[in-house]
Amino acid sequence: MGKKVKKEAEPPPKDVFDPLLIESKTPATVVLMLSSPENEVLAKACDALYKFASKGDENKVTLLGLGALEQLYKLLSHEDPLVRRNAVMVFGIMASNHDVKKLLRELDVTNSLISHLAPEEDVVIHEFATLCLAYMAVEYTTKVKIFEQGGLEPLIRLLGSLDPDVKKNSLECIYLLVQDFQNRAAVCELNIIPPLLGLLESEYPVIQLLALQTLEVISKERETRILLGENKGLDCLLKILENNELSDLHVETLAVLGNCLEDVHILQQIQLTGGLKKLLSFLEVSTVPDIQKNAAKAITKAAYHSEIRKILHWEEVEKFLLSLLDTNNDEVKVAASQAISAMCDNIDSKCVLGFQGIPQLVQLLSSDNEEVKEAAVTALTNLTTASPRNTSIVAEAEGIEPLMNTLNAQRDGAISNAIAVLTNLSLQEPSRVNIQSQGIMSALVGPLRSTNSQVQSRAAFAVAAFGCDADARTELRNAGGLGPLVELLHSKNEEVRRNACWAVMVCGSDELTAVELCRLGALDILEEINQSTKRKNKFSEAALEKLLDNNLSQKYSRMGYLSSSNIITNGFYDCGQIKHGEKFLSLEELSKQELTDRRAIIFINAKPQESVIVENVQDESSSASGASSKEKARKGKGKKEEEKPKEVTEVAVTHTVQEEINPENSHWLPPPDFILMDYINDASKTILPLTSTREQVVALAQFVADKMGGSVGREQLHNFFWELDLSKIEFELKSNVVPIGKIKRGTFYHRALLFKVIADRIGIGCSLVRGKYNRAWNEVKLVEHSPKGLLLPPQEYIVDLMFEPGSLLKQGSAKADQYKLL
Repeated sequence: MGKKVKKEAEPPPKDVFDPLLIESKTPATVVLMLSSPENEVLAKACDALYKFASKGDENKVTLLGLGALEQLYKLLSHEDPLVRRNAVMVFGIMASNHDVKKLLRELDVTNSLISHLAPEEDVVIHEFATLCLAYMAVEYTTKVKIFEQGGLEPLIRLLGSLDPDVKKNSLECIYLLVQDFQNRAAVCELNIIPPLLGLLESEYPVIQLLALQTLEVISKERETRILLGENKGLDCLLKILENNELSDLHVETLAVLGNCLEDVHILQQIQLTGGLKKLLSFLEVSTVPDIQKNAAKAITKAAYHSEIRKILHWEEVEKFLLSLLDTNNDEVKVAASQAISAMCDNIDSKCVLGFQGIPQLVQLLSSDNEEVKEAAVTALTNLTTASPRNTSIVAEAEGIEPLMNTLNAQRDGAISNAIAVLTNLSLQEPSRVNIQSQGIMSALVGPLRSTNSQVQSRAAFAVAAFGCDADARTELRNAGGLGPLVELLHSKNEEVRRNACWAVMVCGSDELTAVELCRLGALDILEEINQSTKRKNKFSEAALEKLLDNNLSQKYSRMGYLSSSNIITNGFYDCGQIKHGEKFLSLEELSKQELTDRRAIIFINAKPQESVIVENVQDESSSASGASSKEKARKGKGKKEEEKPKEVTEVAVTHTVQEEINPENSHWLPPPDFILMDYINDASKTILPLTSTREQVVALAQFVADKMGGSVGREQLHNFFWELDLSKIEFELKSNVVPIGKIKRGTFYHRALLFKVIADRIGIGCSLVRGKYNRAWNEVKLVEHSPKGLLLPPQEYIVDLMFEPGSLLKQGSAKADQYKLL
C-alpha cells in the first residue's frame, strides 16, 4: 500500500519519465519527447538517446529513421546548457555512421558545431563537437565548409585544452583537414607549430602519434619546414629518435624529418648542428624494416635537389643505402634501389654506388618479387647511363644473362629498364657481341608489341643500337620483328615514333631487310609522316631515304629518280610510276600475272643461272640467324664499286658482273639475261680503255643507241613503233616481265635504263631520271676543259640516246629541255 501511495503521490512529470529508464524499448517515444517544452525532459531524452546510440550502429540507424537528428539539430542552439550539451553528445556519437554523416551534411551542422568550440562552452561540448567534426571531416565537402566557416582557428586553440579527449578529437580533425593544401597553408599562418610540438610530450601515445602524423603532412610545405627550424622542432624530432622508449613513434618521426631533408637550408641547418650525422647513425643501426624503408624513401625525395645530393654524399649516405640492399625485406630493397637511382644524378655518388652496388643489384634481378626486380633494374639503368665504367662492372658481374631474363618480367618498368641497360652495354663491343649471341633481337620482338609507350620507345631504340650488325638485322627479320617495328611508326607518341623511324633507318641498311620493310608498308607510312610538319623528324626523312636507297626498284617507281650513288644491281626492275597508295608488287608477283596490254616490266639480271643455283644452295646451308658471306661480300663490293676510279680493270668488271642477285624471295629467281651480260662484257672491252670520262660517256651512249634501234630523227619518232616490238617480246615470253637484253627497239626510258646499268658496272657516274610521256634520261657531271689549266667545277649534262646519240646537252639549255619534253 505504501508503495502504491508513494506512486500516486509522485508528480505527473516523473510518471512520464519512468519509461525512459528502459532505453532500448521505447526509442520512438523518446524521440517524440524531443519536442517537449520542458528542459528537464529534453535533457533526459537526449541523455537516453546518447546511451541508446552508444550501443551500436544498428541503434544509430534506428534513430535516423525516427527523425531524431532533425529534432536534435534544433536543440544545438537551445538556451539551456544541459540540453545543448546532451544534444551535442548525441551528434558526436552518431556521426560515426555513414548515413548519419550524409544527413548531417544536408542539415549543414558544421557552422553550429564550430560555434560550440568557443572558450566559454562546457568541455564536454568541446569534446563531442570536435568528435562530430572529426567524423565529418573525412569528406572533402565538409573540409571546405569547416575552412570557409572559420573552424581552423578554434580547433587549433583547443590543442591547448586541459582535456585529453578534446585535444585528441581536435588534432584528428586538423589532421584530416590538412590533407587539403589550402588548409595546410592556413594552419601555418595560425601558428600551429608550437602547440603541435608541445603535444609531442603528451603522456598519451595516441596524441603524440596524431601530432607527428599532422606534422608529416604539413611539413610538405616549405613554410612549415622553416617554422619547424625556427621553433627548434628538429631538435625535438631527433630527441624522439634518441629515446628508445619512444620507438613506436620513430617511423612517423622519420617521415617528418624526411620532408625536412627536401629543403636545402633546413638540411644545412641539421648538418651544421650534427643532426644529420646523428640521423644517419641511428638509421645504420636500426633493424626495423619500416624505419629503413621510410628512411630510404625520404632520401629518394630529398635527392631530387642537386645541392641536397652533395650534402648527402658528403655524409656518405651511400654506405647506408648499400647496406639496405642486403636486408631480408623486399620493401626495404625496393626503397633502397629507388634511392640509389635518385642519388645517381650526383657523379661522385654514381661512382661509389656503381663500384659497390652493381653486383648486389645484379643479384636482385633474380628475385621472385617483381617490384624488387623493377627497382633494381631501374637503378642499373641510372648507374650505367653515360658511365662506361659502371657499364663494364655490369658485364664483369655477369649481369647480361639476368638482364636478358628480365625482358620476360611481368612489369613494364622492369622490361623497359632492362632494355635500357642492355642498350647502354651495347656501346662496348665485347658486351654487344655477348648480348647479340644471346638473341637480343628475338627477345625484343615481344617488347616491340607492348602497349606501353616507354617499352615501345626503348625497344625501338635498342633495335637501332643493335641493328648496325648484319646478323642482328637478319635475326630480327627471321623472328618477325619488322612487322611490330613498322606498326610503331603509327604511334601518336613522338618519342616512340622517332625511335621507330631511327630503327627502320638502321635496319634498312641491307636490301633484304629494306625490301621486307617496304612490303610491310613502311614506305607509305614514312611518306605520310614526312608530309606532316608536326609528325616528321630527321629520322623519318632519313629512314625513307635509306629504305629507298636499298630498294632501288621501288625508289625509281616512287620517286622517278636514281642518283649516281644508287648502283643498279641484279634483280632491279622498272614497273613504271606507281600511284600513291597503290601496292608495290615484287618481281615474282608480277611475273605470275597473266599477260596483259599494260606496260612491260623491264628487269635486270646479268648473272648466269648456274652461279645463281650454286649460291642459292650456299645461302640455304648457311646459318639461319646470319646473312650469307656472299651477301656481305656483295654489299662490300657495292660500296667499293661506287667509289672506284675510272681506271678499273677488265678483271674487276668481270668480277662485278658475277655479283649475287638480290631476289625478293629466296624460292624464286628471275631468269638470267645473257644478252645483257654480253653488253656489259663488250662495253668493258671497248669503252673502259678510253682515257677520259667524256669519251666514255659518248661511246657508251652510242653503244646503247646501237643496241636499241639506232638514232631516230625527231620527225620520225612517231614511226619508230617500239611498242609493237615490245608486245611481240611479251607474247613470245607469255609474260609482262621482259629482260632488258631482249629489247632491240627501245625508246627513251629503255635506253636510259640500259645506259645506267652499264655505266654503273664500268664505273661511270650517272643518274637516271623519269620524265613524262615515256621519257627518261641520264644526267652526268663532267669537268670542263680550261685553257688556262684551271680546275673548273663540274657541269651537268643530259646524254642524248635517241636523236644524236652521244651528244651532251648542257643542263638548263634549250636542247636539254626539248629532249626532256618533246
